[in-house]
Amino acid sequence: MFKSSNPKITLINIQHLEMSALTVAMCWKLVTIKKDKLNAISVAVYHKPDSNECYHLRKTQQPPMCELNDDPDAAWYDFAFEVNASYFGESDGVMYEPLHACMHEVPMGETYRGSHWPEEWPDRVQKPPYWLNKSQIAISGKPTANDFIADYEHWKQVISKSYMSKLGINWSSLRNVMDMRATYGGFAAAVKDLNLWVLNVVNIDSPDTLPLIFERGLFGIYHDWCESFSTYPRTYDLLHADYLFSNLKSRCNIKSVMAEVDRILRPGGNLIARDESSMIMEIEKVLKSLHWEVNSTFTNKQEGIISECIDLDHRMNRINSNDLRVYDITIE
Repeated sequence: MFKSSNPKITLINIQHLEMSALTVAMCWKLVTIKKDKLNAISVAVYHKPDSNECYHLRKTQQPPMCELNDDPDAAWYDFAFEVNASYFGESDGVMYEPLHACMHEVPMGETYRGSHWPEEWPDRVQKPPYWLNKSQIAISGKPTANDFIADYEHWKQVISKSYMSKLGINWSSLRNVMDMRATYGGFAAAVKDLNLWVLNVVNIDSPDTLPLIFERGLFGIYHDWCESFSTYPRTYDLLHADYLFSNLKSRCNIKSVMAEVDRILRPGGNLIARDESSMIMEIEKVLKSLHWEVNSTFTNKQEGIISECIDLDHRMNRINSNDLRVYDITIE
């Protein structure tokens, strides 16, 4: 160890040695280490093993390998609903899964998720993953791989034929976007060529499709929309909600959810909601009470609403004048 009279530097070197010993014990390979000459900060890059050979040859099993019944896919979030059992496996999720000081073996075999690298971008966002087999049944009741493709094609059509041209949204001005009920991440996949990013939210009372979203190379998170979302106010430029509110109405107050939508959407931002006609009408009433400008329509049994949250000064003027206008836009 490099000796120094500075206790802080000594501590850093001790921590580095401990980290190095741990990564060796975990079978991680040091790829490179670089040191900044100006501030002396070092960066190390490690490679996780892609086979179990090193794990089996370790002289001391520390850290230990996890027990066979320890589910590597168990999410930390509170999966309080039976429907949200592991969608691509057999085991249920658990409430606030604690960290375990153990390692899972590398999955081996063509049918196991994580057994080999995904397709290159952008193919990975468009093609069903190798581990989606024909025997798995999707949310729609179809084979999962077929449903994956159908979902992607559906959102490409909706976005190109309706969202881009008929909603009056300046898509070039958008950067932070959220799909509040993402399912497979098809909405985010369909806008992959735009200069924006999408946070895909998998609802906790829905099938656990987050592994599939990550496999596509997209961002995602679990959330219960009956609770506040952990983010700063006025963060997102656009929120997208596909049949979210009708799925929430049996569990929580829609007014509270809409208040949370108003909190996290920036002034001048947009909400696109597609839902049942009765729910669209309820949402529209709430948004008007929040002094939003609402554009809405219902066509061919498919309902939609586009709502624009105007800037604060304009909003205050409308509150004073009570001048709210409603526009009709066709959503296919």
